[in-house]
Amino acid sequence: MKKIIKYVILDILRNKIVMAYTVFLLIISFSIFNLEDSAGKGLLSLLNIVLIIVPLVSIIFSTIYIYNSAEFIELLVSQPIKRKTLWLSIFIGLAGSMSFAFFIGAGIPVMLYEFSETGITMIVTGMLLSMIFVAIALLATVRTRDKAKGIGTAILLWFYFSVLFDGLVLFILFQFSDYPLENFMVGLSALNPIDLARVLIILKMDVSVMLGYTGAVFQDFFGNQWGVFIAGLVLTAWAAIPLLLSLRKFNRKDL
Repeated sequence: MKKIIKYVILDILRNKIVMAYTVFLLIISFSIFNLEDSAGKGLLSLLNIVLIIVPLVSIIFSTIYIYNSAEFIELLVSQPIKRKTLWLSIFIGLAGSMSFAFFIGAGIPVMLYEFSETGITMIVTGMLLSMIFVAIALLATVRTRDKAKGIGTAILLWFYFSVLFDGLVLFILFQFSDYPLENFMVGLSALNPIDLARVLIILKMDVSVMLGYTGAVFQDFFGNQWGVFIAGLVLTAWAAIPLLLSLRKFNRKDL
């Protein structure tokens, strides 16, 4: 298992796309912090980029990598290696590489300019988002052999979590504006890892007043250690559940 993980990590870290992704995050992060008059504003500006770019690159790169490694995976399956070990090794290699690339590109600048609880929260949530969308990519690839269909599914999933979900939430709020939906919104945020990450970081920045009464409800729930712990469990579940589903499908798949 260690040899497979090592091979995957070294193969990915040498990839030009991952290098470009890391350099891009590094340049953007330093540029934002140097342009803003305070580190807090820089962190808020960087948040919007992190919540869009990190999931997009993680899910698309992982999807393409799995399809391009199909022959390598089939070769390893023919060896006396358990499928569970192989699939988990690929996930650890992909998730570890994407998380490391994010840490180098965005984590180091954040630590240099805003080494605080808020900054650490952003780094941790960014790495969790990398793992989550790698797991979702594995689930998308294992369900179809067609590369174009798999990549299309990955893009649609990213579009849903990044854009469409917020539109649906706004539609619900508009249609049922006469009803108290604040507590419902807390539960609804758990259905989208990007929204949950956004809420956690914004609340740490003490700008939840921008969210109005709903922000106060979020502050009551996520503003204490118990709420942060539950949010962390939910984000972990977002990585674990797609991974387990993909592992189950991979074990039964006829390669």
